[in-house]
Amino acid sequence: MVRSCVEPSIARTVDRENDVDSLPHPAEGGPIPVASYARTSQDSPASDARGVRRQHRINERTAREHGCVVVATYADNACSATKEDRNRPAFERLLADLHGGRGSDSRRLAGVVAVADDRLYRRPEDFIRYMAALTSAPGRVHVDRDGLRDPYGEVGLLRGVDSLRAAAEEGRIRGRRVQDWHWSRAMEGLPHSGPRPFGWQEDRRTLHTVESELVRRAVEDRIAGKSIGEVARRWCALGITGTRGGRPNPQTVTQILTAPRVCGFRAHRGELLTDARTGEPLLGTWQVIVTPEQWTAVCATFSAGSLYKHRGPLAPRLTGRRAGPSYLASGFLRCGAEVAGGGTCDQPMGGGKSTRSLRSPYNYRCDGAAGRGCGKCAISGPLVEEAIARLLFPEDAPGAGRLPDSIRSRWCAGEMGFDEKRRVIASVFERLVIRPGKKGSPIWDHSRVVPVWRRADSPGKAEPEA
Repeated sequence: MVRSCVEPSIARTVDRENDVDSLPHPAEGGPIPVASYARTSQDSPASDARGVRRQHRINERTAREHGCVVVATYADNACSATKEDRNRPAFERLLADLHGGRGSDSRRLAGVVAVADDRLYRRPEDFIRYMAALTSAPGRVHVDRDGLRDPYGEVGLLRGVDSLRAAAEEGRIRGRRVQDWHWSRAMEGLPHSGPRPFGWQEDRRTLHTVESELVRRAVEDRIAGKSIGEVARRWCALGITGTRGGRPNPQTVTQILTAPRVCGFRAHRGELLTDARTGEPLLGTWQVIVTPEQWTAVCATFSAGSLYKHRGPLAPRLTGRRAGPSYLASGFLRCGAEVAGGGTCDQPMGGGKSTRSLRSPYNYRCDGAAGRGCGKCAISGPLVEEAIARLLFPEDAPGAGRLPDSIRSRWCAGEMGFDEKRRVIASVFERLVIRPGKKGSPIWDHSRVVPVWRRADSPGKAEPEA
């Protein structure tokens, strides 16, 4: 009689909660083999992964209490499940093994145990992927401190959704709390809590003798007109590395020089913090490298989108689009200089302005500042583009070259735009190898530009995609 008074949908839910026949039972064939998953967002102070070890210990106890046995373990130590760009290798292996039905030791997997749902997922995408992997075979269970959960039924699914909602809300609140904490520290003039900034000691207040002098000299040189690439190459030649071990490149050096901290100013999330009463910038509690006037002057030598305040951590770009190439052959050129041990450098060559020659206001260079290229090869930009035009439209075969006459006439008449020219180049060449030239030679040697045709077997039939 009571059953008839319950609404049909609620009755089905109650039935599903009481229906355990669909779940595996230990008595049917021993304990249920499950995988134990553990994850921490941050490692312990001792960096000994004790957090994930504790979770696995709890998972083993939970599995025993509910008639299961752990046959495989997966741990992501110091891995966030909230941020989209964070990779969790163990979680990915768990999903793959669930789809395969067996762990790394080929033992059957019939479920997963975790101390809480938010250890497994905090984002809807991960929840969907986890449920798809778990239910890719029949008869599996999800195990937590509350017992066995049926992932195939409505109740089990709704419990998972509720956990996801709670985890998302907790992540939002925690993120706001962390932002407020960083802002409060910044308003008090305290240094940030991340890796030490280049130029300061580990206490983030005392200047690093060598690094601070490099920054001071670089600021002065940049104000005097030197290129940032030259500064980066000089630092690399001295064997300087960043605070995370990377080699200096123009972008990182730009960030260092234009960071407000170099003159004692405090910034937060791309904004310069000021006193609410006076409007003056807030000063930090650390030693400064240059004066505010020098910092302002060096910032004025860069475009706005390159500044630390616009390109620093957590700060958005000034525009919502990625900058495209500025030079016609950018992305197509490879360095052909020989390297030690045989072979060629084969690294991309980027374009840049040059003040050494009116005939060549820009050039293409193999940049060795980032530690990838050899830095031994450079070539005039107009020379490269003239050589490309000769390869595309050979004078000794008018009308019978690689491209139709319509393309030739529009290119030569200046009627073709920058993007369309790049599409034509991409349709004909795989790449263009640049051979090293003779230093001081006044003659343009077009043979330095060696093409690698996109259709080397039948170059006469290649057609552009323009």
